[in-house]
Amino acid sequence: MPTSTAPNLLDVDWSTIPAPIDDGAARHLEGMALPELALPATDGTSVSLATLPGRVVVFAYPRTGRPGEPALADDWDQIPGARGCTPQTCAFRDLYGALRAAGAAHVFGLSTQTTDHQREAVARLHLPFAILSDAELTLSRAIELPTFVVAGLELIKRLAMIIDDGRIAKVFYPVFPPDRNAGDVLAWLERSR
Repeated sequence: MPTSTAPNLLDVDWSTIPAPIDDGAARHLEGMALPELALPATDGTSVSLATLPGRVVVFAYPRTGRPGEPALADDWDQIPGARGCTPQTCAFRDLYGALRAAGAAHVFGLSTQTTDHQREAVARLHLPFAILSDAELTLSRAIELPTFVVAGLELIKRLAMIIDDGRIAKVFYPVFPPDRNAGDVLAWLERSR
């Protein structure tokens, strides 16, 4: 069992964290029509990204931590792209109004954690949007999202997608540093209005 605990989840010196490289694992996504799969959301609904009308922003991340809990792996911070889920999520929270004003009909987070775990993060971080659970990897496998395995768990590599009427219009991958992802998505939305 890992014994290290995560430091302040928002206080990260990105110069000490290895950046992920573009391994090409998301190149096939742009232009793809999403399959009709319902994912449980933290607001109690089921969401099929394929059937939502309009422009949808989905940012995916490995997993949010909880303050004071042990890290999933002792070397979590040294796994390229692993650290930064809470800063990424909080950036989307902080820019939520601007993302909506720039044309996003919906904003969702996405991880392979259970809805119960995700609900804790929604409450603690005061998120104005729902997080979707792909705990069964249904969507991840159907569209071949990039994943990695740590401590026996398959996790989604950090990325963001702009989905227009069920079709992926833009993918941001790899994402680094994570706390800038929401700003990059917002800039793209504003340019493509």
